[in-house]
Amino acid sequence: MVSEGIKNQMKEWRHYLHMHPESAFEETGTADYVAKLLAGMGLEVHTDIGGTGVVATLSAGNGTEVIGLRADMDAINMTETGEPDYCSLNPGKMHACGHDGHTATLLGAAKILSEQKNFNGTVRFIFQPAEEPGKGARAMLEDGLLDRFPVDEIYGLHNMPSLPTGTIHTKVGGIMASEDNFTIRIKGKGGHASSPHLGIDPLVTAAQIILALQTVVSRSANPLDPAVISCTEIHTDGVHNAIPSNVEILGDTRSFSPAMQALIEKRMRGICEGICQMNGAGCEFTYTHEFAPTVNWEQCAAVAARAAVNVAGEKGTNASCEPWMASEDFGTFLERIPGCFVFLGSGDCENGADNIALHNSRFDYNDKVLETGAEFFAELVRVRLPG
Repeated sequence: MVSEGIKNQMKEWRHYLHMHPESAFEETGTADYVAKLLAGMGLEVHTDIGGTGVVATLSAGNGTEVIGLRADMDAINMTETGEPDYCSLNPGKMHACGHDGHTATLLGAAKILSEQKNFNGTVRFIFQPAEEPGKGARAMLEDGLLDRFPVDEIYGLHNMPSLPTGTIHTKVGGIMASEDNFTIRIKGKGGHASSPHLGIDPLVTAAQIILALQTVVSRSANPLDPAVISCTEIHTDGVHNAIPSNVEILGDTRSFSPAMQALIEKRMRGICEGICQMNGAGCEFTYTHEFAPTVNWEQCAAVAARAAVNVAGEKGTNASCEPWMASEDFGTFLERIPGCFVFLGSGDCENGADNIALHNSRFDYNDKVLETGAEFFAELVRVRLPG
């Protein structure tokens, strides 16, 4: 059990972090705050990993295995409209995704394990920058994270206000999707709105493309392999009475495997180029990979499920949860080393839809789950590195 002292400290840490949000690769104050707390617990601390990342190491016994625990630190460029006593002091920035809670949770786990040392091996506490844009994990890896601070396995969590408070959910395989971004530029021939026959209307072409793209999922993808294609923006250089010459469509896709990513890109490119050619318009199609899918390793998911049962009980654990089509930078780690990601339920309302969602300007992390998250991380270490 987590002591009252540590519970109160985690809440204090979380509220401080909430008041001082910093966005991607700007987490200098956050990293300094985290590093000082970890050093005060007696851990070996290294800073400036991948920009503003922090890695702390704690060892006990003579075990040679190393487990990594990861939390993300960055906030979102959003103005807070909620009114907690510890509201954001940084204009235009807030912890709308709960990374303040994730950071406080991992600090709590470090505090528990540094005091108890009831494990045999080494734990790396990895505080990652820039999760929101999907760049932080890659930056830490490119800065030699795994060479300088080797780990055998890695674990992470994300709060979920749509799930009951204190429950823990995970699964084998894809638990969060990839995110790929696309831009489609259509070049037509603009003119007066009264004389469409004298030009090449890129807006009509764009409409055909937007509708046709939905057939990729419905007719080209295996229906048992989830995928989403969303066109989210459209821009033109037309006006009320003028057919545009140029249209730009932007959006993203979500899926759980490299094979599906490749299929989506190939089919989208073919559809865009084919429809543009059919209408006599030019086409420029770009497709970029922003987030890798988060795919849990089977052996690590079993460890996470066992630790979850020990902390949340059988009824509070779901080891075969539904995946979420959102994306998480943690997937980049799982491409390199074994590991597992879990969802920590943080919803107070019985109907999860009634809870304030992530990325809402009124979102505030539920302090009630700080204890559960910290104890889960600590229990993972005890299960995986028994003393």
